[in-house]
Amino acid sequence: MPNESPAARDTTAATHHPPTAGAAPHPARLPSDLGFDLDRATIPELHARMAAGDLTAVALTRHYLDRISAVDPLLRAVLTVNPNALAEAENQDRQRAAGRRRGLLDGIPVLLNDNIDTSELATTAGSRALAGRRPARDAWLVRRLRAEGAVLLGKTNISEWGNFRSTRSTSGWSALGGQTRNPHVLDRNPCGSSSGSAVAVAAALAQVAIGTETDGSILVPAGVNGVVGHKPTVGMVSRSGLVPVSRDQDTPGPLARHVVDAALTLAALGGRDPDDPITFERPDDPATELSTTALRGARIGVWHLPEVDSRVAEVFQSAVAALVAAGATVVDVDLEHQDEITDRELPALLSEFRRDLHTYLKTRPDCPQNLTELIRFNWDDEVELSLFGQQLFEYALRAPTTDDPEYVEQRAVARALARYSLEDPLTRYDLDAIVAPTNGPAWLTDYTAGDGDTLGSATPTAVAGYPAVTVPAGFVGALPIGVSFLGPRWADHQLLSLAAAFEHTHPARRAPTYLPTLPN
Repeated sequence: MPNESPAARDTTAATHHPPTAGAAPHPARLPSDLGFDLDRATIPELHARMAAGDLTAVALTRHYLDRISAVDPLLRAVLTVNPNALAEAENQDRQRAAGRRRGLLDGIPVLLNDNIDTSELATTAGSRALAGRRPARDAWLVRRLRAEGAVLLGKTNISEWGNFRSTRSTSGWSALGGQTRNPHVLDRNPCGSSSGSAVAVAAALAQVAIGTETDGSILVPAGVNGVVGHKPTVGMVSRSGLVPVSRDQDTPGPLARHVVDAALTLAALGGRDPDDPITFERPDDPATELSTTALRGARIGVWHLPEVDSRVAEVFQSAVAALVAAGATVVDVDLEHQDEITDRELPALLSEFRRDLHTYLKTRPDCPQNLTELIRFNWDDEVELSLFGQQLFEYALRAPTTDDPEYVEQRAVARALARYSLEDPLTRYDLDAIVAPTNGPAWLTDYTAGDGDTLGSATPTAVAGYPAVTVPAGFVGALPIGVSFLGPRWADHQLLSLAAAFEHTHPARRAPTYLPTLPN
C-alpha cells in the first residue's frame, strides 16, 4: 500500500483549527544540501546540473520528499506519497549514466492531482467513497510522464470531486485530505480545485504538478498561490483516466514556478490518445523554445473586469505597463455575453457531470457506480457532510440527460457565445492575446461563509475550450495576484511565449513566507 502523508490521516481536526507554531524550522528557512536555490531553478538548469554530474535525480527527489515531510503537515497539500519515488529516480540516474536520457522531464519530480488515475497509488478525488482504491491502469498523461522520464512523487489534495459537490463548498477541502492552506498566508484559502498542486509547487514540494480545470481550477489556484498555471486547449492533453466533471470542458494542465517548466511539461503530456478522439485534432507537439522578446511588436487586448478591487486594478495596471515597456501595443477590449455564458454553463455542467461520472465509475468496479450510490454514501459517512452539503450531486441527479433538447441548447449557446466573446475582439483588433487579472486576494477560509467570489476571467476560455496561461503579476499586501493571457484554440505555445516574455520583463513571483494571518 502507498505511504500516507500526515494530511491523509486525521480528516477533520486540521479543518477547524489554525496552524500553531512548533519546534520545526520555519519552512522558508529549511536547510538545503543541494548547494543551490531550488525555488529559483528551472528544469533546463536542473538538467544542466545533472549532465555536469553536479546533481542526481535521487538527490533531487530526496530533497523534495524531505520538504514534503517537513512542510506539508503545515499545508496539507500532499495527500499520498509514492513509496517508489526514490527507486524511480535511481532508474533515471542509471539511464543517464548509460547514455540513455529518456525525455523532457528526465529525473524531474512531479506531483499529480488526486483525480488523475494511477495504478500504483489510490485515486480518490478526495472522497472517502474511493479511499484506498486503485484504478486498473495509469491515465494516459501519467504514461506520457513516465515515458518522458518524470519521477512520480505522489498525489495532491483537491477540492473534493473537483469542487463540484456543493453550492456552499470551501475550496481546498476534501474528506480525505482535510484543508489545504495557502502558503503565503496560512488562514487564507488556496482556491481550487487544483489546490494541493498549486500550493505544493508554490512551497517547493515538487518541481511541477499536474492539475485539472473545468472552469478556473488551474488558473485561479495558480494565481492565488503565486505560480504559473496553464489551462490547455481542450484536446491538447488527453482526458482519459481523469475523474470528470465535464468532458466538454475538462482538461489537465501544468502548474510550475517558471513558464519554461510549464511549457516543457505541456510538451511532455502531449500525444494523440485513441481513447480521447479530440486529441487527434491537436496540432503537432508544441515547441518548447520560448522567446523572452515575444511581446515586442505583439498586440494585446486588455480586459478590464468590472468591479475589480482597486488594489488588484493597481497590480493589473502595472502589468499592462510592463507589456508596453516590453514593446507590446495594448488595446482596451470588452468580452461580451459573460452573464449569458454563466447562466447556461452550470445547467449544462450538471447534465454532463452525471453522464461522464457514470461512464468513469464503470472503469472502477470496486467503487460506487453512480451518483445515487455516492449520495447515499455521503449521507451515511461521518465526515463527508460535516462542513457542507452535496447539493450539486443532487441537482445533477435531476438534470436533463445530454440528449434532451434543453441541455443541447444550453451547451451549444454557451459554447458559441464564449467563443464569440474571445474571437470577436481578437479578430477585430488583430490581437495576439487578451490579458485580464486572474484573481483577487485570497479570502479567509471560512466554513460558514464558504468560498469567496472569483473574478470570472477564466470562464470564457473554459467554456470555449480555448487556452489560457496565468503568470504572477504582483501582490496585494502578502497575497499574490496573477495576470492571465487568453487566446484562440491551439494557441498554447504562443500564449506560453507571451507569458515567458512577461515573466522576463516583470518578475513578480516570490517564495511564500507562511504568515499565520494578516494584520487587521
